Parts: sequence; structure tokens; C-alpha cells
Amino acid sequence: MSVLRKTSRRLADGREIVYFDDTPDAPERTADDTRDLPEVTAASEIRRDPLTGEWVAMAAHRQTRTYKPPADLCPLCPSSPGTPSEVPESDYDVVVFENRFPSFAERVDGTGETTVDGAGIVPSAPGTGRCEVVCFTSDHAGSFGELSRERVRTVVDVWADRTAALSRLDGVRQVFPFENRGEEIGVTLSHPHGQIYGYPFVTPRTERMLATAEEYREHHGRHVLGDVLAAERDSGERVVAEGEHWTAFVPPAARWPVQVQVVPHRQVSDLTELTGAERDDFARVYLQVLGRCDGLYGKPLPYVAGWYQAPRDTDPELSWLHLELLSVLRSADKLKYLAGSESGMAVWINDATPEQIARRLREAGGTGEAGGVAGTGAATG
Repeated sequence: MSVLRKTSRRLADGREIVYFDDTPDAPERTADDTRDLPEVTAASEIRRDPLTGEWVAMAAHRQTRTYKPPADLCPLCPSSPGTPSEVPESDYDVVVFENRFPSFAERVDGTGETTVDGAGIVPSAPGTGRCEVVCFTSDHAGSFGELSRERVRTVVDVWADRTAALSRLDGVRQVFPFENRGEEIGVTLSHPHGQIYGYPFVTPRTERMLATAEEYREHHGRHVLGDVLAAERDSGERVVAEGEHWTAFVPPAARWPVQVQVVPHRQVSDLTELTGAERDDFARVYLQVLGRCDGLYGKPLPYVAGWYQAPRDTDPELSWLHLELLSVLRSADKLKYLAGSESGMAVWINDATPEQIARRLREAGGTGEAGGVAGTGAATG
């Protein structure tokens, strides 16, 4: 693993941009943003649903965000003469910058919690937080699954760096690094990139997982994901890829047509706690997972992949870091729509069993770099 060099700069409107270079001879990052940009005015708001207790973000300013630009005008590509972009340099390894159209931002209007109706039924507060864009490569036509192991390791280090940075910000309760891939998911910029959200609250799914973990610990004295992981490794029926420190498997109650959880064998609460060996092994296992996903239908799989980490001010022993990848594609030409039961009642109905999904992924093969034969229940990393 080469030494990772970090350089922080500012864009024309004051947003931070951070370069992470793993190439030994990468130039110093000194290019200025030559664009004439207005100051970012993100006036997002959060409101709590009085019937469910869940927070919802209102970010009307995002209606004007960039939408499917032509490749030669991609704002995530490096800048070139006459075509300045969000990245002033002419090339980069991995780069992170504050989102120009953030759902949550440090610079927001309003102070403190109020109510929408004046009666206290619908609490409202500024959408304080931070949203960042992570560009995994300067290659517009590339993908995460085509990165080298070394570059994936760099991205893991970047996720850990940003998790630490965002967790220190006032008002941020939970940090969520994720990647959306494919038009079927709703992606409007095709350049290989992800995002990192610093939420001002604990997300509903995380709250549910923490409550379940606490209840399970009270009855069994152990973490529920640890017991699930042990059972999956022992059975191997739903295992997709396995290494020395990580196992990827289809969850036994999978909701989505394609769904894979990538779980470390050691309980850690967030990405900052991973060792160098664990980060290296994740790169091997995850590349194999992505290779199998792209081999499933013989074309790039649209997906959402995100990290579940411990929120601030919660018992870290209730969290077990893991990545979850899901796709809405249920066949080569059919999408899974969230219709009445899923959208109305949050009750998922899957058209395939988790065992079928895992078997298809194993049979798909793929070009990922990870070693080991998935589905045996034995670590082969």
C-alpha cells in the first residue's frame, strides 16, 4: 500500500475539496477553481412525521441540480482547457468535495427547533449536516468494480477519513457513505462516484437495527449480526464471497432481487476502527462481489451500496459495521417496483428466495480480484 497524500483546497464558492493521492509521482494539487460561482445557499429543513416519529428532509433547492449532462460536460471529470469542472486539477486519483446541492449543510438558515403548526405536533429544525461527493477515479467510463485492489483500499481509507471528519461536526449524528450506480437507481451523473451524508439525526432503519440489537443482547448476551454471520459462514448456503476478515452473503430475509451484506468477522463500530489487513481484505472480497453482480445478467448491475456505522451518542456495542448492496433489477430487463405493499406498508415481497439469489450470484462468476471459492462456509482468503 502506497502512502496516501491528502491535500485540502477551496472551490470558487468556498466549498472544501480534498484530494487523496495514492500515485507516488502525483503532482502537487495547486490548481485554482476559475469558475464564477455564487455562494451555496442551502436552506434545507427537517420535519418529524407526527405519525411515525421519523424525520424527513425538505431540500427544495436541489430541484436545480445538474441532470444527465453530456460526457464532455461532466462536472466530475477533471478540468480541461475551456471546460472547468468541480475538480480544478487536470487529473486525480480520488477526490472528495462538498456537494453543490446538498440535502444537509453546515450553512443553513434558522436556529434551533421550532414547530410547523405552532402546536408542537410537527417539530421542525434546520437541516444541519454535511453532504460530500466522492469521485473514485478520473476515468469517466470506469466503474467501482473495475478499480484495482489498491485503489479500492484507497477509497476505504478515504471513507474512514471522512467518517472521522464529519463525525466531529456539530449537529451530525450519523455518517453514511454510499454509492448509487445506474439510471435505474436514479443516478443523474454517470461518472463513477459516491456520496457521504452527515445526518442531523439517527436514520429510521438504524434506529430499528439498534433496538433489535439491544433486545437480542438482553436475551442472548451477544450481537445479533455476529450470530447471523456465524450461522451464514457455517452453512455457506447464502455465502457469495469470503476472505480472511470478511464474508459476503445474501441476508436470510432479503427484501431485494439482489441483496448482499459484506460483514467483517470482527465487531467494529465504524470504518475508522478497521485495521490495514481488514481494509486490504475488504478490497479483495468486495471486488469479487461486484464482479459476480455484473456477471449476473451479463451487463452492469444498477445498485445502491452503503455502509451502516454506529451513530454518535449511542452504545457502540450495539453496532456492527457492515456494507449492504441492493439492486432493483429482478431480471435482465425487469425492475422491482415498490408498489402497494412495499411503499404503503413497508412490507417487502421478494420474487426470489435468498438461496436462489446467492446461487445465481455464485454461478455468475465475474472478474473480481478476490480469491477463494464462495459458498463453502470456509475462509479461503
